[in-house]
Amino acid sequence: MSEVKQMPVVEIGGEDLPAYCPNPKMPLWSSHPRVYIDVSHGEAACSYCGTRYRLKPGTVIKGH
Repeated sequence: MSEVKQMPVVEIGGEDLPAYCPNPKMPLWSSHPRVYIDVSHGEAACSYCGTRYRLKPGTVIKGH
């Protein structure tokens, strides 16, 4: 049985919203078209690369 590789989790704060992927810390070689990630319901994954994004504990989303 093959092992499923878990993609990294990027924790973001209010200053990082709106969340998008690829994020600024990703290497240029791993680029794909920019997609916005809706983290308002907890954790969400990029549809291109599978990187998961979630809000840092205690982060409050205002105006959404």
